[in-house]
Amino acid sequence: MYWILFIGTLLMGLWAQAKVKGAYRRQSQIRAHNGYSGAQVAAQMLQRAGIQDVGIEMQRGMLSDHYNPTRKRLVLSEENYHGTSVAAIAVAAHECGHALQHQQAYGPLNIRMASVGITSFANGMLTWLMVGALFLGLIPIQLALPLLVGCWGIIMAFNLITLPVEFDASRRAKVMLTEMGFTATATEDRGVSEVLNAAAWTYVAAFITSLAYFLYYLLLQNYYFLLIILPLQLNHHQRLMNQIHPIYHQHLLYYLIQYHLTHLMFPLLKYFQLY
Repeated sequence: MYWILFIGTLLMGLWAQAKVKGAYRRQSQIRAHNGYSGAQVAAQMLQRAGIQDVGIEMQRGMLSDHYNPTRKRLVLSEENYHGTSVAAIAVAAHECGHALQHQQAYGPLNIRMASVGITSFANGMLTWLMVGALFLGLIPIQLALPLLVGCWGIIMAFNLITLPVEFDASRRAKVMLTEMGFTATATEDRGVSEVLNAAAWTYVAAFITSLAYFLYYLLLQNYYFLLIILPLQLNHHQRLMNQIHPIYHQHLLYYLIQYHLTHLMFPLLKYFQLY
């Protein structure tokens, strides 16, 4: 089961990466009609929005573009900083979308910024848990499983809140490119959409992957409890049952099962706000 999950999510991630690289490669060969570079497009967009405290920097590495809200830096890869292609201005406009979100205190972006620390901690802990518990056996499985569920739950929640942040930044990018005249033809509009929509799939793939692992370890934890812990608990109570009149055995057994299942389901009900 684990290998099916591992291979399935790996293939999905590779497919998403291939999709965005293919779209970027195609649109990198099409020059935008206005002749502006990605850096020039970003500078004009920031100026129009009245954002004066965000610097535009260049960084080596394909598709290493990002917006750093802590340092207030809009970082473009070398190809997109100097490039005048449809792909270059699309990526630059997308990062400007994040700068606008930051300026306007966009809710999902604020939540993502606040959760970066705990998500980084959960990512780091996953490595130790996988090595220490599943491969070396240094961590008891009954301790490792809840921690794995917690770590993947944090990562899944972070990837979930990332989706509206990225989708909204792409929406803002398309609007700004059209309103400011950086795209003027249907071909350019389709090219921008192709690049940004393909990039969005990488975030969708990341969320689906984290959700799949979260559910996998959650179910594994529940199965471990039902198949191992619960029988041990019932066996422990067998001595008590031997001292009770046989007529009460069935009632006691039902009570014990209900007691343990209640303690198992209560966290889930509380998590989904059903309790």
